[in-house]
Amino acid sequence: MRYTPHDYQRYATDFILTHPIAAVLLDMGLGKSVITLTAIQELCLNRFEVRKVLVIGPLRVARDTWPAEIQKWDHLKGLTYAVAVGTETERMLALKRQAMVTIINRENVQWLVEESGMPFDYDMVVIDELSSFKSYQAKRFRSLMKVRPNVKRIVGLTGTPSSNGLMDLWAEFRVLDMGKRLGRFITHYRDEFFVPDRRSQQMVFSYKPRPGAEAEIYRRIGDITISMKATDHLRMPECVMNQVLVSLSRKEQDTYECLRHDLVVEIGDQEIDAGNAAALSNKLCQMANGAVYADDRQVVNIHERKLDTLEDLVEGANGKPVLVAYWFKHDLQRIQNRFPSAREIKTSRDIADWNAGKIALALIHPASAGHGLNLQAGGSTLIWFGLTWSLELYMQTNARLWRQGQTASTVVIHHIITQGTIDEQIMTALHKKDKTQSALIAAVKANLEVHNAKHK
Repeated sequence: MRYTPHDYQRYATDFILTHPIAAVLLDMGLGKSVITLTAIQELCLNRFEVRKVLVIGPLRVARDTWPAEIQKWDHLKGLTYAVAVGTETERMLALKRQAMVTIINRENVQWLVEESGMPFDYDMVVIDELSSFKSYQAKRFRSLMKVRPNVKRIVGLTGTPSSNGLMDLWAEFRVLDMGKRLGRFITHYRDEFFVPDRRSQQMVFSYKPRPGAEAEIYRRIGDITISMKATDHLRMPECVMNQVLVSLSRKEQDTYECLRHDLVVEIGDQEIDAGNAAALSNKLCQMANGAVYADDRQVVNIHERKLDTLEDLVEGANGKPVLVAYWFKHDLQRIQNRFPSAREIKTSRDIADWNAGKIALALIHPASAGHGLNLQAGGSTLIWFGLTWSLELYMQTNARLWRQGQTASTVVIHHIITQGTIDEQIMTALHKKDKTQSALIAAVKANLEVHNAKHK
């Protein structure tokens, strides 16, 4: 297929070419893969500045999306590539091909650097979903930092750079610039820009930015960062966000409140125990969805309010394909029991069948199918059966349907919310986090008018 880039795509590709260190914050659906591959093609085949490129991404994105993009566009035909996923034997065969572009899933970064026995001779690294390197304690972060000084060019791609707040940015930019802008040590970054927020005596549970910290952080990273929102550059379909409220019976609400207050509740002959705040949050989310795991991992059913509402929403779709996001395994089981024809999206075949219109009701877990998968051809209705605290997974999952290439004029995203439960707090938290996210994106937004004026 012939590639005719939009102005913003030319701008982003040019930014990568002119910045050896580039943080490209592209909203979902703007085509970050082809933008980056176009830059790689230029650097490898025209300028001869780069010999080998390593692309690191989520498993399904590495396995499916990047190879599909290379095969799709005519101007990329000269690029050789290898996909280093699967068994160790399969990964080693891919590495030994010595392709121009080697694509690997992020879980295998440590293996590549420390265990494969192959030299890390990549002079360019692309991190698809830079936010997956937000933890400086993760093995993938530490392994990549060992070889980072040998890399001449690095590109970080993401649509959600600070999904859990500004603290995430330190590790992400430490990988990119080795600490030049936000410091080499997390303690220094934390002391300079944050103050303790929630704490208990000497134990600090969370931090909040100092006055003026946001603006200064954005200023420091601005020279290597561009940001673009899809709504600024594409004629996106309208996105309708809908909250569908369900109510518990008095008995069901009392059971929920008992667990919330006492951290333990008896349901029939099963005792549900939540030993700490994190476990309590988990249990309350389960109860809001309609079932909960007992201590012996048996599923205890509490109500079917969300299942009934899901059935109404599916029926109201009038035969149009529906994508349902679930969170707990018992959610999946109960949905499949209610809808025997429902099919979970897990494999490449599932993705192809969904996009071909062969699946009427598809189920996805945000953590395994949130990033990079193109599902917009299969439908335009998404239902959140169970919510997630993660803004990143929430936004990425929504963007599977609300993105470039969606042919429907309207994308509808339903959230089934159980009133009087933790569901309400999760929706509030997602909204508040989005304000921080939006502030960062606005601060480093690409100014295409200036760019276009220079090139006229």
